[in-house]
Amino acid sequence: MKEDNFFERVYEVARLIPYGRVTSYGAIAKYLGAARSARMVGWAMNGSGKYEDVPAHRVVNRKGLLTGKHHFQGTNLMQQLLESEGIVVKENQIQDLEKIFWDPMKELS
Repeated sequence: MKEDNFFERVYEVARLIPYGRVTSYGAIAKYLGAARSARMVGWAMNGSGKYEDVPAHRVVNRKGLLTGKHHFQGTNLMQQLLESEGIVVKENQIQDLEKIFWDPMKELS
């Protein structure tokens, strides 16, 4: 699988994450048929800054941790973007993850 093509597919899925919801790197990888490629999804999110329409802030690790926050400008931008959508974040972790988790396998099938 060509990296650029995979990244584009990751961005297509990320663009579908609804406002006020989050998903995980692994959930996107699984949806794309590459269940062991969560880290590649992370790399795609890291490179998504050149696209204004990719809501990378809505992609977190499976435990709801803001593991990608250091790729955003400023120290708290990822958290601020999430909080502006009504998502509660405490100590770099999404609260009520089960309630706001968006699973592409369920939502896009």
